[in-house]
Amino acid sequence: MSQRRKPTISIIGAGRLGQALALALQESGYPVMALVARRRQKAEKAAATQAKNKRRPAALAATELADLPDTDVVLISTPDDAIAGVAVELAKLQRGKRRRVVLHTSGALSSEVLAPLAPSGFQTGSLHPLASISETLSGARSLHGAFFCVEGTAKAKAVGKAIVRDLGGRSFTIKPEHKTLYHAAALTASPQLTALFDVAVELLAACGLSKRQAQEVFMPLLESTVNNLRTATPQQALTGTFARGDIETVRRHLKALSGKGHADVLEIYKLLGKHSLKLAQKNGLDPNRVAEILRLLR
Repeated sequence: MSQRRKPTISIIGAGRLGQALALALQESGYPVMALVARRRQKAEKAAATQAKNKRRPAALAATELADLPDTDVVLISTPDDAIAGVAVELAKLQRGKRRRVVLHTSGALSSEVLAPLAPSGFQTGSLHPLASISETLSGARSLHGAFFCVEGTAKAKAVGKAIVRDLGGRSFTIKPEHKTLYHAAALTASPQLTALFDVAVELLAACGLSKRQAQEVFMPLLESTVNNLRTATPQQALTGTFARGDIETVRRHLKALSGKGHADVLEIYKLLGKHSLKLAQKNGLDPNRVAEILRLLR
């Protein structure tokens, strides 16, 4: 049986995600033919990260989209605010060329932002990885095996899902009108978790540890929580003060956080505490304890 030919790919947007995607796709046998960045110098630097692969992508500036290779797939991994403009520009410049699949990688926007390409016959969709990409190499590793949200036209979805399979990942599809809510959920699960972790680090640093020490101290705790969530629902995995309904501990926490400099943290504590109580209530926590803690949180 002959091996399936992997489609050729151009990537517009050579930031952290664009570069990580380029590397992961090259490693999975996809010919990445071009990387486009706002400035040529940045594009060349991004293309250089692919040097260990068989083919180094062409480096183009954003003003050179007319020179984009005639690849099977175009991935747009620019910031969200630039995607609509790129679609308009592509629609103008690619007239007369063979019809291709264009996918953007935004989590918050649906494929509808690529509507200007549809009259020219392009198949459009979105391909958003649920992975935290902070730099190229580790980001490429995170993309292998990640979940991806895929939506768009039938052909665009088929191409997107094939890419995900070749990366060893899993895909799911949602309706375009749910894309923003989906992204808010993803933001809460990861970037805002990072922000919450930073809040905890600052509180522990206020106890006399350095921030580096505080981060090191909390990592095993965070990892054990993630491990619990691998095999249990959030309701089942909930531990600690609110899970037990420790009224006096909550009272002491509130007093400690009412001190100078902790006003924002106090509000975060109260909001998350209320949600923790909902989970604890489902686990059968004494309603009287729930009522008393809610009174304290209000």
